[in-house]
Amino acid sequence: MNYFKFILSSILLIATFYGLNTKFGSIPPLGKFLNPSMGIWQNDKSEVDTSTIPIEGLVEEVIIHYDEYLIPHIFAKNDVDLYKAQGYITAKHRLWQMEFQTHASAGRLSEIFGIDALNYDRAQRRKGMVYGADKTLEKIMKDLEIYSLLEAYCDGVNSYINQLKTEDLPVEYKLLDYAPEPWTIKKTALLGMYMADMLSGGDGDLEYTNLLRKIGKERFDLLMPDYFDIVDPVIPKERDWSDWDVSQPEVPEGEFPLDTIEDVMSKPHADNGSNNWAIGASKSYSGNPILANDPHLGLNLPSIWFAMQLATPDKNTFGVTLPGTLGIIIGFNNHISWGVTNAERDVRDWYKITFKDSSKTQYYHNNTWKETSVRIENIKIKGKESYIDSVYYTHHGPVSYDHTFKGGSQLSGYALQWTGHVGSNIVRTFVELNEASNYEDYKNALKYYVAPAQNFIFSSTEGDIALWIQGKFPNKWKGQGKFLMDGSNPEHDWQGFIPQEHNAHILNPEQGFLSSANQHPVDQTYPYYVFNDGYETYRNRVINNFLRSKSKFNIQDFKDLHNDNFNLKAAELLPTMITSMDISELTDKELQIFNEVKSWDYYNDIDKLGPAIWEKWWRKVYPLTWDEFYIEGEDLARPFAYQTIYLLKNNPDMEFIDVVETEKKETASDIFQLAFKEAAEDLSKWKEEHGDYHWGKYKATYLGHLLQGLPAFSRFNLPIGGNSNIVNATSKNHGPSWRMIVEMSSPPKAIGIYPGGQSGNPGSKHYDDFVDIWANGNYLELLFMQNDTDTNAIVNSQTLTPKP
Repeated sequence: MNYFKFILSSILLIATFYGLNTKFGSIPPLGKFLNPSMGIWQNDKSEVDTSTIPIEGLVEEVIIHYDEYLIPHIFAKNDVDLYKAQGYITAKHRLWQMEFQTHASAGRLSEIFGIDALNYDRAQRRKGMVYGADKTLEKIMKDLEIYSLLEAYCDGVNSYINQLKTEDLPVEYKLLDYAPEPWTIKKTALLGMYMADMLSGGDGDLEYTNLLRKIGKERFDLLMPDYFDIVDPVIPKERDWSDWDVSQPEVPEGEFPLDTIEDVMSKPHADNGSNNWAIGASKSYSGNPILANDPHLGLNLPSIWFAMQLATPDKNTFGVTLPGTLGIIIGFNNHISWGVTNAERDVRDWYKITFKDSSKTQYYHNNTWKETSVRIENIKIKGKESYIDSVYYTHHGPVSYDHTFKGGSQLSGYALQWTGHVGSNIVRTFVELNEASNYEDYKNALKYYVAPAQNFIFSSTEGDIALWIQGKFPNKWKGQGKFLMDGSNPEHDWQGFIPQEHNAHILNPEQGFLSSANQHPVDQTYPYYVFNDGYETYRNRVINNFLRSKSKFNIQDFKDLHNDNFNLKAAELLPTMITSMDISELTDKELQIFNEVKSWDYYNDIDKLGPAIWEKWWRKVYPLTWDEFYIEGEDLARPFAYQTIYLLKNNPDMEFIDVVETEKKETASDIFQLAFKEAAEDLSKWKEEHGDYHWGKYKATYLGHLLQGLPAFSRFNLPIGGNSNIVNATSKNHGPSWRMIVEMSSPPKAIGIYPGGQSGNPGSKHYDDFVDIWANGNYLELLFMQNDTDTNAIVNSQTLTPKP
């Protein structure tokens, strides 16, 4: 992307700035932004300085080699210098992004955008995001080694910030008229909370409570069962747990509070998840284990990931990092590889709190009044006086909802208990993974990892494959945490945690492969309570069926699976929908659309019409089926897609299928007919305006800049297939954020790609140079240098030296 494009869209961009700031605050100073000596034009500079840069506090010289894709390969002689250099280089290419995400985490967007971001900031403070970061900081400060490495990382970031001139600030600071702050360890902790909230904040306790109150326990269990019949779990069913000595709390007497929660806080994207899989030596074409990973997150520019190599005489690691934290998060070294998917476990519970009086200084628990504590949240607002919010804390956690915010009364509220508030030293997990040599090292590294819970997959040059579902999991009685709980009843408290060694795991399974795709973690023989809180039910079955389909697999097979567009969800319902239709009631135009979807092969390829028809039809069927649960002023849970399809096929006369607003008693066939006609009408209108609804054009995948509405800094209409619930999980603005395949040869060979580019500067050719490669289903050959002198594929080099 270059500035010619920017110039052409200047008028639109300025209008967008107005729209953005009408939403969030005052218009930025465009004169300053366009100033030729300090504004946007100063960002059109080379991103690689080949000169020698003195860095304060550096002990020895550090060499940074850049390949043709702007991937830095950092070679240092010790860990402190390595992570100091990582901080410096990451800030050089992604400074605004890494800081903006910590502002969002901490509830500080009002400082940048003004009053309209206040409710977002209040929600962040009331969820205890800063509180959780403080708890993490407390843990880190007890680990002197990790603390010193994080200090080094901060020093590297600040070395870059301190040498920046105003004209060299990233363009977003100029747009929004603010400047970067010094980087701190707390900011890194806030980034951890940002990811923890993104990946574990989809709990439905309050919505489930609303539904339970409305329809009763028997019908709730029909619509929202704890376990689906087709579960192909993360830990294969061959795993035997019988040798464990397990203690599980008994279900207490009493009822759940059935309060009405009218306005639930917004949730992360429902499709946040991932795929990973690994095959052992017996299933590999070469006899080397092969591992793949593709985390599914929002598709934004700059990308959430930043690729790099980190090497010292004692370790050599390659992969992607999260700008703002040290080490490689997903990647490989000369001995092991690892990847992660979201475990989707329920680690957030809600409690009804009863206060003694309106002062909220005491709350009722275990037949006595206990003291609350209070955090005074001073929320600064651009152009206005600060907003002071008082958040009361109980032993459960912060009272997020009260009469001042979304619910509760003067004498009651709802408190959040979350493992994200426990505090953890997950940085140590990744430092140790980066230097691990074998399965035991990998297993020991995971012990420090608390939240967000992840499925850590592993392979090694020794031939091992393994998977641990890692996090800190409350040991719950059956049913605990599914609904709003009684905060006064000590038997509703968390009674303890599942022992680390009892976190579900497996090493070298008989089937010769492992995979996870956010499905149910275990089968029903696992001795601890785990309920279905929205586990994925389609991608995992496609992946496992593929890995069972033949005896040997190669790298091309892994590429094909990453890019697999088979729509199992459609394949399981569409035949029933088609056979139930009364085509005599269809118009000629509707019949044409019907025949198009009838001939579809269930692959969401970009040139096919069927995917758009299925998607529109399904999106009409679902709300017609559950229309009684779409009620203004009530946040009600609705059945997951798998159970909806199961009931439509197996219980087509069920009472809920009836359309509320009609006098007729509809069945599933009626729903399919009504939904198809509505879908056909919408598709016909779309065709009149845009032409044929080929899937790639209809879906129109795009990568949006992290700031809303900046078309010049975004990419639109990307030709890529797939969708939610498909292995290639690319929907409109969500999908595979980093695809990696590693073969554990010596040294390992790897390919990878993410949608974006290494640079955070929209004026750089490296801002989005990976996008088309990614959209086409292709990969980069990752340059895994074994020493700093093998520079054949290196474009530029830079040296960091100790500052005199």
